[in-house]
Amino acid sequence: MKFVFIVLPFLLIPFSALAGTVAEADALYDQGGLDNFGKAIGIYEQLLEAAPGDFDLNWKCARAYREYGETAKKQEVEGWKDICKEYGKKGMHYAAKAREINPDHPAGHYYYGLSVGIYSDGTGILTALKEGLKDKTQSSFEKAYELDKMYEDAGSILALGRFWAVLPWPLASKKKSLAYYREYQKTPYFQQRDEGKIYLAELLIDKGGKDNKAEAKQILEQAVQTDDAYFKAWAKRLMVKVQ
Repeated sequence: MKFVFIVLPFLLIPFSALAGTVAEADALYDQGGLDNFGKAIGIYEQLLEAAPGDFDLNWKCARAYREYGETAKKQEVEGWKDICKEYGKKGMHYAAKAREINPDHPAGHYYYGLSVGIYSDGTGILTALKEGLKDKTQSSFEKAYELDKMYEDAGSILALGRFWAVLPWPLASKKKSLAYYREYQKTPYFQQRDEGKIYLAELLIDKGGKDNKAEAKQILEQAVQTDDAYFKAWAKRLMVKVQ
């Protein structure tokens, strides 16, 4: 009986005290870095064990999984492709759950699409296409765009631009991609996000022509000033093409 009395006080501790709180997980996510993303995921998943139908926990867990994979890719950590494949898949799972719980909020749709992107970074885009993820990604981003295209710093606008740019021929559409990039360029977020500048410059270079090349160079001259090593290196690679 003594053993029972020792265990019972432990069982009376609130679950949130054992697993951490949503606020703690959110703070870890905001701090960034693989270690913090991993800790945030652990807390979200523990909390989801007690509340699997919680909308915010599901989309936030998807977001953390996606960001972990994105960071692993950018830092080129050992086995990053396997990480992207695994974490992208898990992000898709939680985002799909969030989408199911609240289909009228853009979060589940948006992070499902981003998670597919990370998964594709790990498997290769052709594998993702064979698995039927093209239409699912497109519809997810388009739904997020329809619900609130300014959500997450106009993320769905930029994502749709990138989506149409990276698809292999004959699925890609430079025209659609450029239209979304131009729309994103008009938002206040274009000057704040490195990838927006780089994606647009890359497409302009790909389209060719003197005017496009000149505009790309102007954009890259801004992009190369970033403190983000990953995007700085990308901008420098593109700069070589417009000299």
